[in-house]
Amino acid sequence: MSYTYEHPRPALTVDCVVFGLSDCSLNVLLIQRANPPFQGQWAIPGGFVDMDEALDDAARRELQEETGIKNLFIEQLYTFGSVDRDPRGRVVSVAYMALVRQADYRPQHADDAADADWFAVDSLPELGFDHQQILAMAHDRIRSKVQYQPIGFELLPRKFPLRDLQRLYEIILDREIDKRNFRKKMLNMDVLEELDEFEQNVSHRAARLYRFNRRKYQQRLKEGFHFEI
Repeated sequence: MSYTYEHPRPALTVDCVVFGLSDCSLNVLLIQRANPPFQGQWAIPGGFVDMDEALDDAARRELQEETGIKNLFIEQLYTFGSVDRDPRGRVVSVAYMALVRQADYRPQHADDAADADWFAVDSLPELGFDHQQILAMAHDRIRSKVQYQPIGFELLPRKFPLRDLQRLYEIILDREIDKRNFRKKMLNMDVLEELDEFEQNVSHRAARLYRFNRRKYQQRLKEGFHFEI
Protein backbone atom coordinates (compact mmCIF):
# COMPACT_ATOMS: atom_id res chain seq x y z
CA MET A 1 0.00 0.00 0.00
CA SER A 2 1.47 3.34 -1.05
CA TYR A 3 1.32 6.46 1.05
CA THR A 4 1.42 10.10 -0.01
CA TYR A 5 3.40 12.33 2.32
CA GLU A 6 2.30 15.88 2.97
CA HIS A 7 5.88 17.15 2.96
CA PRO A 8 8.59 16.57 0.30
CA ARG A 9 11.26 14.01 1.18
CA PRO A 10 14.99 14.13 0.45
CA ALA A 11 16.59 11.50 -1.75
CA LEU A 12 19.01 9.04 -0.15
CA THR A 13 22.38 7.95 -1.54
CA VAL A 14 25.39 5.93 -0.37
CA ASP A 15 29.09 6.63 -1.00
CA CYS A 16 32.00 4.20 -0.51
CA VAL A 17 35.48 5.40 0.43
CA VAL A 18 37.83 2.50 -0.26
CA PHE A 19 41.44 3.01 0.79
CA GLY A 20 44.08 0.78 -0.75
CA LEU A 21 47.55 0.29 0.66
CA SER A 22 50.39 -0.18 -1.80
CA ASP A 23 54.09 -0.64 -1.08
CA CYS A 24 54.72 3.09 -0.92
CA SER A 25 51.48 5.02 -0.45
CA LEU A 26 47.92 5.14 0.84
CA ASN A 27 45.52 5.41 -2.09
CA VAL A 28 41.78 5.84 -2.58
CA LEU A 29 39.52 4.28 -5.21
CA LEU A 30 37.72 6.84 -7.40
CA ILE A 31 35.41 6.69 -10.41
CA GLN A 32 35.19 9.17 -13.27
CA ARG A 33 31.57 10.23 -13.71
CA ALA A 34 30.07 9.49 -17.12
CA ASN A 35 26.92 11.56 -16.59
CA PRO A 36 25.93 14.96 -15.16
CA PRO A 37 26.29 16.44 -12.65
CA PHE A 38 30.10 16.71 -12.53
CA GLN A 39 30.41 14.75 -15.77
CA GLY A 40 34.05 13.89 -16.44
CA GLN A 41 35.15 14.64 -12.87
CA TRP A 42 36.39 12.07 -10.40
CA ALA A 43 34.27 11.10 -7.41
CA ILE A 44 33.78 8.49 -4.71
CA PRO A 45 31.81 5.43 -5.92
CA GLY A 46 28.18 5.61 -4.91
CA GLY A 47 24.59 6.20 -5.96
CA PHE A 48 20.93 6.24 -4.99
CA VAL A 49 19.35 3.73 -2.62
CA ASP A 50 16.46 1.69 -4.02
CA MET A 51 13.15 1.79 -2.17
CA ASP A 52 13.33 -1.89 -1.18
CA GLU A 53 17.05 -1.94 -0.37
CA ALA A 54 18.98 -1.89 2.91
CA LEU A 55 21.74 0.72 3.18
CA ASP A 56 24.59 -1.78 3.43
CA ASP A 57 23.26 -3.67 0.41
CA ALA A 58 22.98 -0.46 -1.59
CA ALA A 59 26.57 0.49 -0.78
CA ARG A 60 27.92 -2.90 -1.86
CA ARG A 61 25.78 -2.88 -5.01
CA GLU A 62 26.91 0.58 -6.09
CA LEU A 63 30.55 -0.28 -5.42
CA GLN A 64 30.30 -3.43 -7.54
CA GLU A 65 28.34 -1.74 -10.33
CA GLU A 66 30.80 1.13 -10.69
CA THR A 67 34.14 -0.57 -9.98
CA GLY A 68 33.56 -4.32 -10.29
CA ILE A 69 34.72 -4.83 -6.69
CA LYS A 70 32.54 -7.09 -4.56
CA ASN A 71 32.53 -9.08 -1.31
CA LEU A 72 34.26 -6.23 0.49
CA PHE A 73 33.81 -5.58 4.21
CA ILE A 74 32.62 -1.98 4.66
CA GLU A 75 31.52 0.00 7.68
CA GLN A 76 29.46 3.14 8.07
CA LEU A 77 31.42 6.34 8.40
CA TYR A 78 29.01 9.28 8.70
CA THR A 79 25.86 10.83 7.24
CA PHE A 80 26.35 13.93 5.08
CA GLY A 81 23.34 16.19 4.64
CA SER A 82 24.30 19.74 3.69
CA VAL A 83 21.38 21.32 1.87
CA ASP A 84 23.40 22.26 -1.21
CA ARG A 85 25.67 19.18 -1.44
CA ASP A 86 24.02 17.89 -4.65
CA PRO A 87 22.89 20.20 -7.51
CA ARG A 88 20.09 17.74 -8.42
CA GLY A 89 18.16 18.56 -5.26
CA ARG A 90 17.93 17.66 -1.58
CA VAL A 91 20.11 14.57 -1.24
CA VAL A 92 21.40 12.96 1.96
CA SER A 93 24.29 10.48 1.72
CA VAL A 94 25.37 7.74 4.10
CA ALA A 95 29.12 7.22 3.61
CA TYR A 96 30.95 3.93 4.10
CA MET A 97 34.65 3.14 4.21
CA ALA A 98 37.07 0.23 3.90
CA LEU A 99 40.82 -0.36 4.01
CA VAL A 100 42.21 -3.09 1.73
CA ARG A 101 45.44 -4.44 0.30
CA GLN A 102 45.38 -2.71 -3.06
CA ALA A 103 47.03 -5.54 -5.01
CA ASP A 104 44.01 -7.75 -4.23
CA TYR A 105 41.51 -5.40 -5.89
CA ARG A 106 41.72 -4.30 -9.52
CA PRO A 107 38.88 -1.90 -10.39
CA GLN A 108 36.97 -2.24 -13.66
CA HIS A 109 34.64 0.64 -14.42
CA ALA A 110 31.02 -0.14 -15.31
CA ASP A 111 27.48 1.25 -14.96
CA ASP A 112 27.59 5.09 -15.08
CA ALA A 113 31.35 5.30 -14.46
CA ALA A 114 33.59 6.25 -17.39
CA ASP A 115 36.67 5.04 -15.54
CA ALA A 116 37.84 3.74 -12.17
CA ASP A 117 41.31 3.90 -10.68
CA TRP A 118 43.43 4.30 -7.55
CA PHE A 119 44.81 7.73 -6.59
CA ALA A 120 47.33 8.63 -3.88
CA VAL A 121 45.54 10.51 -1.10
CA ASP A 122 48.15 13.25 -1.22
CA SER A 123 47.75 13.77 -4.98
CA LEU A 124 44.03 13.82 -5.78
CA PRO A 125 42.15 15.32 -8.74
CA GLU A 126 39.29 17.74 -8.14
CA LEU A 127 36.32 15.79 -6.77
CA GLY A 128 32.63 16.29 -7.42
CA PHE A 129 29.92 16.97 -4.84
CA ASP A 130 31.24 17.23 -1.25
CA HIS A 131 33.45 14.18 -1.75
CA GLN A 132 36.60 15.99 -0.64
CA GLN A 133 34.97 16.47 2.77
CA ILE A 134 33.82 12.84 2.90
CA LEU A 135 37.28 11.62 1.95
CA ALA A 136 38.97 13.83 4.54
CA MET A 137 36.76 12.47 7.32
CA ALA A 138 37.35 8.88 6.22
CA HIS A 139 41.10 9.47 6.13
CA ASP A 140 41.06 10.84 9.68
CA ARG A 141 38.98 7.85 10.83
CA ILE A 142 41.39 5.31 9.31
CA ARG A 143 44.44 7.02 10.84
CA SER A 144 42.72 6.98 14.21
CA LYS A 145 41.45 3.41 13.96
CA VAL A 146 44.79 1.78 13.14
CA GLN A 147 46.15 3.11 16.42
CA TYR A 148 43.64 1.24 18.59
CA GLN A 149 42.65 -1.78 16.46
CA PRO A 150 45.03 -4.22 14.75
CA ILE A 151 43.53 -3.71 11.30
CA GLY A 152 47.03 -3.23 9.92
CA PHE A 153 47.64 -6.97 10.18
CA GLU A 154 44.85 -7.60 7.66
CA LEU A 155 46.88 -5.78 5.00
CA LEU A 156 49.99 -7.95 5.25
CA PRO A 157 50.72 -11.52 4.15
CA ARG A 158 50.13 -14.16 6.83
CA LYS A 159 53.85 -14.12 7.63
CA PHE A 160 55.79 -10.86 7.63
CA PRO A 161 58.92 -9.16 8.99
CA LEU A 162 58.46 -6.40 11.57
CA ARG A 163 59.98 -3.98 9.06
CA ASP A 164 56.97 -4.38 6.77
CA LEU A 165 54.55 -3.94 9.65
CA GLN A 166 56.26 -0.71 10.70
CA ARG A 167 56.24 0.57 7.11
CA LEU A 168 52.51 -0.12 6.88
CA TYR A 169 51.81 2.04 9.90
CA GLU A 170 54.12 4.79 8.69
CA ILE A 171 52.23 4.96 5.38
CA ILE A 172 48.80 5.12 7.00
CA LEU A 173 49.81 7.56 9.75
CA ASP A 174 51.99 9.59 7.36
CA ARG A 175 54.88 9.89 9.81
CA GLU A 176 58.08 8.11 10.70
CA ILE A 177 58.06 5.75 13.67
CA ASP A 178 61.08 5.01 15.82
CA LYS A 179 62.17 1.48 14.99
CA ARG A 180 63.28 0.45 18.49
CA ASN A 181 60.16 1.76 20.21
CA PHE A 182 57.86 0.23 17.60
CA ARG A 183 59.42 -3.23 17.89
CA LYS A 184 59.36 -3.08 21.67
CA LYS A 185 55.71 -2.02 21.80
CA MET A 186 54.57 -4.61 19.27
CA LEU A 187 56.37 -7.50 20.95
CA ASN A 188 55.25 -6.45 24.43
CA MET A 189 51.60 -6.63 23.31
CA ASP A 190 52.09 -10.40 23.01
CA VAL A 191 49.82 -10.75 19.97
CA LEU A 192 52.61 -11.68 17.53
CA GLU A 193 54.15 -15.11 17.09
CA GLU A 194 57.88 -15.22 16.39
CA LEU A 195 58.54 -17.88 13.76
CA ASP A 196 61.62 -20.00 13.06
CA GLU A 197 61.49 -18.68 9.51
CA PHE A 198 63.22 -15.87 7.65
CA GLU A 199 62.66 -13.92 4.45
CA GLN A 200 63.59 -15.70 1.25
CA ASN A 201 65.20 -14.39 -1.93
CA VAL A 202 65.94 -10.88 -0.68
CA SER A 203 68.97 -8.74 -1.55
CA HIS A 204 69.35 -7.49 2.02
CA ARG A 205 69.89 -9.38 5.24
CA ALA A 206 66.96 -11.74 5.70
CA ALA A 207 64.69 -10.72 8.56
CA ARG A 208 62.82 -13.03 10.91
CA LEU A 209 59.14 -13.57 10.13
CA TYR A 210 56.16 -13.12 12.46
CA ARG A 211 52.45 -13.70 12.28
CA PHE A 212 49.46 -12.21 14.06
CA ASN A 213 47.77 -14.49 16.60
CA ARG A 214 44.09 -13.58 16.35
CA ARG A 215 42.99 -16.06 19.02
CA LYS A 216 45.45 -14.66 21.53
CA TYR A 217 44.36 -11.12 20.67
CA GLN A 218 40.69 -11.97 21.29
CA GLN A 219 41.58 -13.58 24.60
CA ARG A 220 43.59 -10.56 25.66
CA LEU A 221 40.65 -8.30 24.79
CA LYS A 222 38.52 -10.25 27.26
CA GLU A 223 41.19 -9.61 29.87
CA GLY A 224 41.00 -5.85 29.31
CA PHE A 225 43.87 -5.49 26.85
CA HIS A 226 44.07 -2.26 24.81
CA PHE A 227 45.79 -2.27 21.45
CA GLU A 228 47.65 1.05 21.03
CA ILE A 229 50.31 2.25 18.61
